[in-house]
Amino acid sequence: MKKVLIALSILIGLQGYAQSPEEKAIKEHGYPEWFKEAKLGIFIHWGLYSVPAYGGKESYAEWFLRGMQTNDSLRNAFVDEHYGTNFTYKDFAGEFRAELFDPEEWAEIFKEAGAKYVVLVSKHHDGYTLWPSKFNRNWNSVDTGPKRDIVGELTEAVRDEDLKMGLYYSLAEWNHPLHRWYTDPHDSIGRYVEEYMVPQFKELVKKYKPTLIFSDGEWYNTAEQWQAPQLINWYYETVGKDAIVNNRWGHGLDVGFLTPEYSSGIVETERPWAEVRGIGRSFGLNRNENLEAYGTGKELIERFVQTVANGGGMILNVGPRADGQIPMIQQERLKQLGTWLDINGEAIYGAEAYSKTGEEKEVSLQRVDSVINFNWVRNSPIKGIREDDFQATWEGFIVAPKTGKYTFEIEVDDEAMVQIDGKTIINSNYTAPDNEAEVMGANTGTSDKGTIRLKANERTPIKINYREKKQNAKIKLFWSTANTEKELVPSKAFFIDKNGQEKGLQVQFTSLKTYLSYTKNNDALYAISYEWPDDELALEIDKPAKGTKVHLLGLDRELPWTYSNNTLIIDTSGIKYGELPGHDAWTFKIQ
Repeated sequence: MKKVLIALSILIGLQGYAQSPEEKAIKEHGYPEWFKEAKLGIFIHWGLYSVPAYGGKESYAEWFLRGMQTNDSLRNAFVDEHYGTNFTYKDFAGEFRAELFDPEEWAEIFKEAGAKYVVLVSKHHDGYTLWPSKFNRNWNSVDTGPKRDIVGELTEAVRDEDLKMGLYYSLAEWNHPLHRWYTDPHDSIGRYVEEYMVPQFKELVKKYKPTLIFSDGEWYNTAEQWQAPQLINWYYETVGKDAIVNNRWGHGLDVGFLTPEYSSGIVETERPWAEVRGIGRSFGLNRNENLEAYGTGKELIERFVQTVANGGGMILNVGPRADGQIPMIQQERLKQLGTWLDINGEAIYGAEAYSKTGEEKEVSLQRVDSVINFNWVRNSPIKGIREDDFQATWEGFIVAPKTGKYTFEIEVDDEAMVQIDGKTIINSNYTAPDNEAEVMGANTGTSDKGTIRLKANERTPIKINYREKKQNAKIKLFWSTANTEKELVPSKAFFIDKNGQEKGLQVQFTSLKTYLSYTKNNDALYAISYEWPDDELALEIDKPAKGTKVHLLGLDRELPWTYSNNTLIIDTSGIKYGELPGHDAWTFKIQ
């Protein structure tokens, strides 16, 4: 009886917590239909960090201030060389002029891309606001820099194009005197929240009434500390039924649409979600990125379609230059996506996930690596391989300069096994948290060691197996001896084969690749193929009803089909190359 009473008390307590007035109101508000139907939004990261527009090739450029605070050698050397040794982050305010910023042009570009809503970063973690906040005197875009209300101007232009307007707002700041995020104790945010964050958030919402709020910077505190339930409920009451928030409001509050970031996405049909990523590796413009970081228009289309097929959507980021121009390569990618959506949009907007999300096949790619020193963060290790759920195997021979015992150390996220001379000396397994907050800057993973005796100048077989599961990905291999410091195993120590002179290790990357996705909309099923079926398209789906018609979107004629062995076979042999409606992905409508 005592156990029963305790259980009842716990249950009553949980029910009482779940039914708090604010949370009850939030849950009753639900998710507006416009967001479920929209599928594509445009993110805009633009601010003082757009002046240097610089960082490591796999880093977030908008984290520039944090890099300066932590004495990041790359960023600080860049500032010293190009701006002078006495230049501070605040001095970038004078360089952020936005002289070419044309909000109407931006809104037109986003609409032509097929987006249904826009999310502007109103304030990032550096605290600089793009509206004249009375809480940020001389630290906003009206008092300094452009001398323009960027939030207001863009909000008007976006709504004139009949798009929904949203705002990103960082709950935390790196350098606010009431609480310096990452520097002060995490639990010392009381005054910051009460005296600054809450009133500033309400100022922003009252002035512009954004239809969507994307909060961020919450991960070291609870929702209660951020006063999140009260803020969200107040926001819903202020803006109305179309209002929606994301899920980044602190621990202990599970509301809002989900926001997987720079990953292969998720499969979720019960709750709205949008994968969040840039056209390149960074959100804020990073001039240090390689061209390959931007991918191709075809790759962008495939990635976007897969999010819709998996039950979600995408918030695709652009990073304008400090002058207000969206880089041409980003505009081109948006144009390619919009052109494809003009033809295939009926398979996307308002679509739902089918009983199977798509068809996959295994792909393998090879190359030679000189050293094992990789931090892919949440990106693919090589074009054609997925960001998540991939494997890699390095094989070859290792040569020690002197005879003796060598200690090998591996830094890894997620799993790795090191075998030398057929012996397993390291077997490492790291399980990442469900939601690692710092995508580009986190020191995630683990390290493990193992020792083995090697003979000088003798080629000993080495094999390294690596497995990436979710989110961040890295692997680094070091060695040391009793008389030498730990260092990356150098390229001169690796050889491809037993007797040859070619340096390095042969690596093979393997993952699954989606080559076709399914969506459904109204009474039609859509099969979206990323590879053109020259003669026929075979789909392992339920047998269509008698009288079903099949069309290729963009081609005005019916296609013949047959059904046998649980497979729908669509005859594409009669379609000529010149008739193809595009060359990126093709949508077959089955109705």
